[in-house]
Amino acid sequence: MTNAMELYQMLPKTNCKKCGKTSCMAFAVSLMAHELTPEDCPPLKDEPKYKENYEKISELFKPSESATETGLIVHEDLCFGCGNCVVACPPNVANDPHGIGSGKAPTNPNKLVLAVEDGIVKAQNLGECRRFGKNKILCNGCIVTCPVEAIEFV
Repeated sequence: MTNAMELYQMLPKTNCKKCGKTSCMAFAVSLMAHELTPEDCPPLKDEPKYKENYEKISELFKPSESATETGLIVHEDLCFGCGNCVVACPPNVANDPHGIGSGKAPTNPNKLVLAVEDGIVKAQNLGECRRFGKNKILCNGCIVTCPVEAIEFV
């Protein structure tokens, strides 16, 4: 991922305010925060001289289109269903202490954040994820235990 200054360098830098922000730098910061999309900048989107930069910026934010509300993306093409992330997920352990929490098969699958289905990890019950809600924290238990980097947060 890039940073706001790199995004700013690709913007028209006209400070036209058509996006609702006071400057192109404020627009870049809002892009980074996923409050706005590249389509919210009319000059970038509509003027041919900015077409190349529009495509670059749109490509940068493309992976986040498949992200869940927590920012979780499971790359199913990389996942081979080892289940390390399922066992390492703190909410999974807390919600199923006698199943997943003890290294056994799930006994309470309806409360799990991550579960292996058909050989691939699937995200479910995202309201239970530590990265969701008012008191969210930047937990990365599922990411660090994945041997093939099939899980990421955006």
